[in-house]
Amino acid sequence: MNARMTELVTLLNQYADEYYRKDNPSVSDAEYDRLYRELMNLETAYPEAVLPNSPSHRVGGKVLDGFEKYTHEYPLYSLQDAFSLTELEAFDERVKREYPNANYICELKIDGLSISLTYQGGQLVVGATRGDGTIGENITENLKRVKDIPLVLPDPLDITVRGECYMPKASFERVNLSRQEKGEAEFANPRNAAAGTLRQLDTGIVASRGLASFLYQEASPTDLSSQSEVLSQLEKLGFQTNPDSIVANSMEEVWSFIEKMAEKRNSLPYEIDGIVIKVNELQIQEELGFTVKAPRWAIAYKFPAEEKEAELLSVDWQVGRTGVVTPTANLSPVQLAGTIVSRATLHNVDYIAEKDIRIGDTVIVYKAGDIIPAVLRVVESKRQKQEPMPIPSQCPSCESELIHYEDEVALRCINPHCPSQIMNRLEHFASRDAMNITGLGTSVVEKLFKGNLVKDVADIYRLSAEDLLTLEGFKEKSAEKLYQAIQASKENSAEKLLFGLGIRHVGGKASKILLEKYMTIEELAKTAAEDIAQIEGVGPVIANSLTTYFESEGALQLVEELKEAGVNLVYKGQKVGADAVLAGLTVVLTGKLERLKRSEAKAKLESLGANVAGSVSKKTNLVVAGSDAGSKLTKAQELGIEVKDEAWLESL
Repeated sequence: MNARMTELVTLLNQYADEYYRKDNPSVSDAEYDRLYRELMNLETAYPEAVLPNSPSHRVGGKVLDGFEKYTHEYPLYSLQDAFSLTELEAFDERVKREYPNANYICELKIDGLSISLTYQGGQLVVGATRGDGTIGENITENLKRVKDIPLVLPDPLDITVRGECYMPKASFERVNLSRQEKGEAEFANPRNAAAGTLRQLDTGIVASRGLASFLYQEASPTDLSSQSEVLSQLEKLGFQTNPDSIVANSMEEVWSFIEKMAEKRNSLPYEIDGIVIKVNELQIQEELGFTVKAPRWAIAYKFPAEEKEAELLSVDWQVGRTGVVTPTANLSPVQLAGTIVSRATLHNVDYIAEKDIRIGDTVIVYKAGDIIPAVLRVVESKRQKQEPMPIPSQCPSCESELIHYEDEVALRCINPHCPSQIMNRLEHFASRDAMNITGLGTSVVEKLFKGNLVKDVADIYRLSAEDLLTLEGFKEKSAEKLYQAIQASKENSAEKLLFGLGIRHVGGKASKILLEKYMTIEELAKTAAEDIAQIEGVGPVIANSLTTYFESEGALQLVEELKEAGVNLVYKGQKVGADAVLAGLTVVLTGKLERLKRSEAKAKLESLGANVAGSVSKKTNLVVAGSDAGSKLTKAQELGIEVKDEAWLESL
């Protein structure tokens, strides 16, 4: 029985691989179905003997309760975008300035959803969404239904890989036809369809929709030396990798590939929205490193967006939390990149003047970065007698005089009591990436403000459940739920609060870096800009913005009021002292560890102050080598870098 089940699983996986990955089936569908039915009968009779790589795991049936949050062991960074050859040449110049012999690998930018797959002992244990790059959602059961994702690898590896899950064009057409026949709303585009599918709680729906994947990165440490080797290794392990990638020695070769793929784009069986260009050598990637948001060794060229004509009917002027007044165009509806667009950004007053955009004009609309609708230019041949657009001189929210500074392109309201600014600041403060106060969204913030219950973020913590009951639509249960969410947010680590204050240029990642260094917001507030600017990943722009904020009227008083309300001002993450055993050292792990998991070894090294890198370079101070260590150990020995073993690490 066990032998026959093993034989059937092996055969069925081989046939599935031939069908889905190689597009070269060796048996008929009828023969595959016959063997599959035989396996199902055996698994029904002997459920305790079901193998982890059985194709039965691909079939729907489970209905999930929801998705748990998942913290990525290796963060997922976003990529810097480029929209022209000039921007690519600037990227090339930055790389070649330090590494004149660097070459690039060009890969298709698949229009899907980023996923992370973690295998232990060769078996898939976690499949997760990208989320914010640090925390995603565990969607393992759904990703098991993507037929080209291996459930078990041919080697018993502990490995984390990254890629893109997408819906092929053929699947998209089939799914939309089915939804049309059922009278359901159709998906706007394959990316939306893939996203909607992976968010399903019914795994049967996921299994039926024909999703696919391309894998392109080994996130866990590797002994390989180049990205092209990584792609070859992923393919050998059974992952689907995109065949359309090249190694280029110059930006001329990169641009030639971009032009070739732009022509080929519409004939591909899946959607792409650009080309990703990466430095091919992993050692150079390691040495170039990252900014707060993106790797310095990669850039994403985005194909020119689809453009359509629309009539500009009117303009709304909206005030943001920093006082910037932004014009938004109201348009005659137009189908653009799979969605109906009736509003688009006009950027700022300088842009309106430069393009001479007028109400009543026929304008060209596109999606900037394939996401945000924007007005590109006027179709002057269709202009009649439109007058120049009137530019407001008073804030549309508080009627204060608007300022247009010489060094800014935007109009700005500088009234700190402007209602729109206050409400936007309150909403930002309560948002998920800041204080994460569930239930305190736009409509509730507006009710609180108009009811004179809150005027600044400190007032949020003065609210009682009884106050919330005075709001329209609130009952005892909803009021108590929001009140408890407010109280719970007091315990957040201080980087959440720092980000929530909405200080210009200070994002979530920068907030974490700053609080890891200074531990409390109070300590950060009294630090000089020149000291803050020295922190890696921060720099003078963020430093100056921070000190300007804390020197402004009322900033320190607000921090004190938050403290008095019981809001935590202290960083709760791990702080490594300068006297730690490995403080300031760059350490590389390589080879197979016998007693520690690699994640445990990495965590221990970091707790001792080390920066754990993925490849060996001249900047490496120490290598910890397990058994079967490969090229990294060889390179360390060539460079004269000290090498330690697992026993040494355990002894610390």
